Amino acid sequence: MSLSKYVELALKLGADDAVEFSIDDIVFDSRTILKCMYGCSDWGFGNTCPSRPGSLKPWEYEQVLRKYSRGIIIHSTDKKISQDVSFEIERQAFMDGYYFAFSMSDCAHCNKCAGFAGKSCINPKKARPAFHSVGIDVFKTVRKFGLPIETLKDKDETTNWYSAVFID
Repeated sequence: MSLSKYVELALKLGADDAVEFSIDDIVFDSRTILKCMYGCSDWGFGNTCPSRPGSLKPWEYEQVLRKYSRGIIIHSTDKKISQDVSFEIERQAFMDGYYFAFSMSDCAHCNKCAGFAGKSCINPKKARPAFHSVGIDVFKTVRKFGLPIETLKDKDETTNWYSAVFID
């Protein structure tokens, strides 16, 4: 069955782009943890990052995610839209009987993550790990679909935010 209804829903909800993927389109690379550990100010604080106690490591996420066969990649230049759309696609897929549907998106629910104050997430039902923090090379993956992504060289450049919903 095609996931085109979820692609259409993502676009209707404000995504700039949405594409269906098969699990073989996803490029896994556990080196992503290095960029998290040594390049992200959330490391050690964020409630959805791989530094939190009990979090799976990228190589463990790969084993879990490979149980899925397909899903949707969502692109937006607005971080909150990317997350909101992915969560709604997850919810809709779940309601359609895909009870293992799972979204991943860089969290944008709060102005400042409660983890920075040493507190638990205040919105745990909507918090999800970022697409890149689970061992996915987002650059190689989205380039397969001709979606825009480049390393930013200037703070004023447009940021491309990517989310994914794994659906089975």
